[in-house]
Amino acid sequence: MTVVLPFPIARRQAFIRKQADHSTCLNPDAAERYLSYQVQVQREAMRRRGVAEDLIAHELRCMEAAIRRELQRVSLSTGAV
Repeated sequence: MTVVLPFPIARRQAFIRKQADHSTCLNPDAAERYLSYQVQVQREAMRRRGVAEDLIAHELRCMEAAIRRELQRVSLSTGAV
């Protein structure tokens, strides 16, 4: 079965910003747990839709990288570290 992802998760800007914004409100350990939880939620959603495991892994790496880039951008713009 071929599954086409018309909107790669890393390009869902509102979703990425929401995850990064929420993470900025948490301490670093909680933010890491939150990010891990969000990755797991997305993994399960893609599995239920029949997406191949290698594609899931790729999409989740891209999603996590996009959230971390957004976190870094927010941190740099607010002066927070």
